[in-house]
Amino acid sequence: MMAFNSIHFRSQFPSLQCEGVYLDSAATALKPLVMIEATKDYYQNVATVLRSKHTKALALDAQYELARSLTADLINAQYSHEIVWTKGATESINLVAQGYARKNLNIGDEIIVSELEHHSNLIPWIQVAQQTGAKVIKWPIEIDGTLSVDCLQTLITPKTRIIAVTQMSNVTGFQPDIYEISRIAHQHNAIIVVDGAQGIVHHPIDMQQYQIDFYAFSAHKLYAPTGLGVLYGKADLLEKMDCWQSGGKMLKSVSFTDFEPANIPYKFEAGTPNIAAVVGFYAVLDWLKSIDNFAATHYTINLVKDALIKLKTLPDINIHSVANSSLITFSIKDIHHDDIAILLAEQDIAIRSGELCAQPLMQALNCKGVIRASFMPYNSSMDVDKFILAIENAISILK
Repeated sequence: MMAFNSIHFRSQFPSLQCEGVYLDSAATALKPLVMIEATKDYYQNVATVLRSKHTKALALDAQYELARSLTADLINAQYSHEIVWTKGATESINLVAQGYARKNLNIGDEIIVSELEHHSNLIPWIQVAQQTGAKVIKWPIEIDGTLSVDCLQTLITPKTRIIAVTQMSNVTGFQPDIYEISRIAHQHNAIIVVDGAQGIVHHPIDMQQYQIDFYAFSAHKLYAPTGLGVLYGKADLLEKMDCWQSGGKMLKSVSFTDFEPANIPYKFEAGTPNIAAVVGFYAVLDWLKSIDNFAATHYTINLVKDALIKLKTLPDINIHSVANSSLITFSIKDIHHDDIAILLAEQDIAIRSGELCAQPLMQALNCKGVIRASFMPYNSSMDVDKFILAIENAISILK
């Protein structure tokens, strides 16, 4: 593994050759050349997977399964067959809701969902509660925007079956104590489902050490193509789950009246998969092995600290994100968040504004919307200065 060099790291992202500043990485990460070339090579030598026996197809089969193994290594899953390919984190969580929860929940059972959640880790639980007669129990945030494990202890009951929580909030950047939450869940015979969409980028966590039952993330937030997600599930839980979707290549045998599903993970992967995305993800995972992720994250956090210090010198700034995060979420008194976003876009600064797919959290924060600048190791101190100057310019126009 090479020492982290921010200039060298940045040079591997072709889209950063322009003068603009990209601070919308929490929505999707920029793509490194190694991923772009791998995807291009796939389309120039196209084949499908797990079907044909010609040379290209067999080579692709091997790469496809190696990507699954590298993904298992990334999060220290015990077995590669605990990794299911999906379309994204949203589909992964829906798969758990419809494949596991719908089968196992009964009337009156409880699903505890934190108030920090993105809609993708809330609505699937509301939907399955409506289908089964279970209840969604809100785990409210504290005044400072954090989640209290002590509060969880007051919410959990003998009827609790599932605790759904984010690894890292896409709004505040807060990272709950997943290890302790998992311990409490299992102490009460509940399972824990973790949305790792934001957290996986900065802090990959250990499935075996943390004893996580289900973990979901999207590849595109980890430098890979869109349209590919990962669901990790403990093998014994996946074995007992129902297939949510059915069709080609997810079965052992079929008649006109019944079918026998394939072994995990294939029984959840009906139809032709997003092969190009898996190939691109394989290239990213292989490339990431050469990056000191700890040093890269430390570098990113320091950029955010610098930006925060400078942002707080501006008038009427209200910060909603927590310290030591990779993102800054804020609002400006008497200025609409979208007006700031538009004026920053005119200065070639890409940020995100609005409710960030977290309406209940916005209500808890008493906000109608926020401005979010999210950083990655490919950002620079020059990006910070351009961002702050752009905010100053926007405020001077709007006030």
